[in-house]
Amino acid sequence: MAGVSFSIMPDRSSKRPKDQNQLAKLLVDQLTGETTPESPQDKPAKNPAAVALGRLGGLKGGKARAEKLSAKKRKMIASLAAQARWKNKL
Repeated sequence: MAGVSFSIMPDRSSKRPKDQNQLAKLLVDQLTGETTPESPQDKPAKNPAAVALGRLGGLKGGKARAEKLSAKKRKMIASLAAQARWKNKL
């Protein structure tokens, strides 16, 4: 595999402690059965009413903001966004 380089990235999604002593205790607890690894099912459910309300605000937020902006202000924002996108590509 000449010319192929692999990058080993650490798993940042893990909720394990960074301290070696705490990590060792967690592993021993899991191996002895004193505690179980956390699973996504252990998380409390979200309040459906709060989820719906947040989504409702998110759905109309962008449109409402666009309607409030003047054409000149929208053009300035678009120009700044384009400059940011192309800053490192030129």
